[in-house]
Amino acid sequence: MKKLLTSTGMLLALMAPAYAEATKIGVITTLTGPAGYLGEQIRNGLTLGLQATGVEFELVVEDDARDPNTGVQAADRMLNEEDIKILTGIVFSNVSGTVVPETVDSGAIYVSPNAAPSSLAGAECHPNYFVVSWQNDTLHEASGAAAKSLGYTTAVALAPNYQAGIDAIAGFKREFGGEVTEIFTGVEQSDFAGEMAQIRNAAPQVVFQFHPGGQGISFLKQYQQSGLLGSVPMVLSEPSYDGVILQAVGPAAVGLTGTTHWNADFDNEASKAMVAAWAEAHPTTPLTTYGQQAYDTGLLIGTALNAVGGDGDVEALRDAIASAEFASTRGNFAFGPNQHPIQDWYMTAIEADADGNPVIVTKDKILEARGDVYSADCQM
Repeated sequence: MKKLLTSTGMLLALMAPAYAEATKIGVITTLTGPAGYLGEQIRNGLTLGLQATGVEFELVVEDDARDPNTGVQAADRMLNEEDIKILTGIVFSNVSGTVVPETVDSGAIYVSPNAAPSSLAGAECHPNYFVVSWQNDTLHEASGAAAKSLGYTTAVALAPNYQAGIDAIAGFKREFGGEVTEIFTGVEQSDFAGEMAQIRNAAPQVVFQFHPGGQGISFLKQYQQSGLLGSVPMVLSEPSYDGVILQAVGPAAVGLTGTTHWNADFDNEASKAMVAAWAEAHPTTPLTTYGQQAYDTGLLIGTALNAVGGDGDVEALRDAIASAEFASTRGNFAFGPNQHPIQDWYMTAIEADADGNPVIVTKDKILEARGDVYSADCQM
């Protein structure tokens, strides 16, 4: 690993075995603060996925510190100084909303391993923009469908007040269909005492909340400490109960219901290979869906680069990404008309392992071959 410390931040080059003609891939992600582990998962998943394809590559990684302006500055350096033709890595939708338009307008390609705001999925879609994870709304539609299937008709839905949070509550409501009280929290908020009081006063049948990273740890711990966990059940989408969050919360998380597009117990060869590779490379760090999405992103990019022999022809690379055939770790996967995923969604249960610690167990399929509601507005 090569490290360069500059006045503009930390720049890391992570490489597969040294090749003379390695393709540079720009990775703008969040590596500091309470959400820093999300960017680490993405960086490490990308590396393993690319390595699995045997492609010659170099990752140029910069920390956006969850700040859109910092993300744009990093993109400018990558596009104009490094002459990088393919970018990826962004965790948060407010960063994505500024970096992606600049990237694709410059003629480069952006492939998202996570953030996929509604604003870029419909009328503002672009031939150079691909999403491997999910569209923001769809992620939480699965939770709404799960809550509805469990017979709940009233809910409190909470999320941070930025694009991904707005999309989260919209997606949950779309499939839930019942009465929903909306509560928007601060983007950097860590004390949720006021929200706990609001939930108690609303007396819903179920709570849905979207708080990724450190916020998710804080919210779940405070929910348990408030006594609400024992009286008001919670249905969560995958970012709110990832393996790191469950590790931090501990046995108090047992009994929660979740929804996901992938879990570590999936019985397909691609998933098994990824889980084994992660365990060998990062034995003390739980593999989350962030790492899985990034691994699939690496498989997609690597497969396309191998098909065209590098990034010399951006148009050929774009076409190769659009048509790439790779074995996704989630199983069924295809691009919809807006180059966002069509995939299956599953209900999960947080159960106790032999030591009483929480583990995610896949249950029933809740949505099948689901795309997103914005694709009809995409004209490409």
